[in-house]
Amino acid sequence: MTTSLKKELGFLGVFSIASGAMISSGLFVLPSLAYAKAGAGVVFAYILAGIFVLPAMLSKAELSTAMPKAGGTYFFIDRSLGPPMGTLGGLSNWFSLSLKSAFALIGLGVFFELLMPGISYSQVKIIASVFLFFFIFLNIVGVKETGRAQVWMVLILLGLLIFYCIGGLAKIKVERYSPLLPENIGVLFSTAGFVFISYGGLTQIASVAEEVKNPGKTLPLAMITSWLVVGLLYAGVVFVTVGLLEPKVFLSSHTPISSGAKVFAGMPGLVLLSLGGILAFISTANAGILSASRSPMAMARDNLVPPFFSRINPKFGTPHYSIIFTGLFILMVIVFLDLEHLVEVASALMILLFVLENVAVIVMRESKIPNYRPLFKSPFYPWIQILGIIGPLFLLFKFGFLPLLITTIFLLGGLAWYGIYARPRVSRESGLTYIVQRLLSRHLSRGILRKELREIIRERDATIEDRFDKLSHECPILDLEKSISLDDFFRKVSEILSKRINLDKDVIYKLLWERERESSTVIIPGLAIPHIVVPGEKKFEMVLARCREGIRFEGEVTPVYTVFVLAGTRDERNFHLKALAAIAQIAQDKEFEKKWNEAKNVDELRDAVLLAERRRE
Repeated sequence: MTTSLKKELGFLGVFSIASGAMISSGLFVLPSLAYAKAGAGVVFAYILAGIFVLPAMLSKAELSTAMPKAGGTYFFIDRSLGPPMGTLGGLSNWFSLSLKSAFALIGLGVFFELLMPGISYSQVKIIASVFLFFFIFLNIVGVKETGRAQVWMVLILLGLLIFYCIGGLAKIKVERYSPLLPENIGVLFSTAGFVFISYGGLTQIASVAEEVKNPGKTLPLAMITSWLVVGLLYAGVVFVTVGLLEPKVFLSSHTPISSGAKVFAGMPGLVLLSLGGILAFISTANAGILSASRSPMAMARDNLVPPFFSRINPKFGTPHYSIIFTGLFILMVIVFLDLEHLVEVASALMILLFVLENVAVIVMRESKIPNYRPLFKSPFYPWIQILGIIGPLFLLFKFGFLPLLITTIFLLGGLAWYGIYARPRVSRESGLTYIVQRLLSRHLSRGILRKELREIIRERDATIEDRFDKLSHECPILDLEKSISLDDFFRKVSEILSKRINLDKDVIYKLLWERERESSTVIIPGLAIPHIVVPGEKKFEMVLARCREGIRFEGEVTPVYTVFVLAGTRDERNFHLKALAAIAQIAQDKEFEKKWNEAKNVDELRDAVLLAERRRE
């Protein structure tokens, strides 16, 4: 059974999933509740919440371009902080996204009640369940279809909100903005914490990063664009609504945006924006199921939950078991549970995840793992991450006792699951391992995380392994500390090659000197490629060497620190030329020399060659 996902999401799909996951309850229901707390200051509360979420967005953009894998937040936390925290991160991510999706589906009922007065709460739940089954089917059929549907829903929704902002401006009353700020400025921050969940969908897209085309560019661009567009719309729509509605109407309305539309566009405006609200909740539920289902899939790959969650449907290329399980959990929430407190718990868990993502960036950067190579790097490191840890924690304690208690119980349950089920099945390194290794100057890591990151980079960059890659995987590597003469170096290489091509070492030693005396094999200062033709057929070998103090090549002023030795039979002449060309391209990669010089061992030297940029055939 295949375990790889199709890369079918482009910029518009990513932007739409991120934006669609935000514009629902955060804009169509929450403003009236937030207005009750902060009055006209609700506009600044939304802006503050957007500022608080910025560090987490930048951190997740960096982590996503370094590790574009299914599970997103779970995967980053697991690989940086270790499996116990990864288990908590994965369960928290799945739980919060699932609850957010359930809340969005129930939210649909608010607008159906508006359009069809008199329907009961039981009927609201039936409507939510019908939509849930539709989205389960849509997500199983394929992420491409899900992304395409999301694009249309979000584009229509954005158009309606822009229409609302422009149309409503002419009808606003300035006196409704007085007082502009609450007397107690602390209320502004507590309200910002209350609406923080509005931006929760912004980083959801990292959960489906493995299915994104060209993730290095697409993910950060889509995240930043979504943050700007949705942040401006939040501020604009809430600002217009405050000016359109009488305070009593704003406080009592469960659908303030629809009520605002009625002020300047009459009943058609009410209906149009109510349809927009329905569309918003649909897009949030759709994006939530898509993102939430990737957490158990990623955890199953790592043996933290049962393995059947990682199975991919051979026809559609989607994790059907994980989608169905997530859908059934959401159905249970819709049918049996009171969502009010659980949504607060979901918000608390999401804030905690944002904090851990900022910690993850610090750990991965300070681990100095050479294969941690994000294509987007968060600016102002580490200060932006430190602010991203302190700010959300400050907001977290505004939630009150009960949500924090339930969150604590949930986290303890996650640790118990890890101890009972996952711990016996998991043996994995994290970024913390490398930090401890640096601090203690002891070799603790086995290179497992480094190798995994190498394969992630190759998958991310769509690198197809060619024959030179296979040669680089298998070739011996010399890592020499002290300076050495060229003669001694050739003797060492001859002994190694003798065993690999079954040829007398003295013959190889002689061929190496003959080639060197024809013309120097130093192609640029510090780099040489001695290459020889050996007797026989279908033989080709390579030896890599680094000498920290340099090899003294005859006639060269600068010592040679990097050597690629090639030895092949005459019938391998074509590949010989291709290997020379590959090495020349590797030498031109601006990152190669740095990674090569900083490599701590033979494995890291090999990775420097394998991950260098070059054309492959």
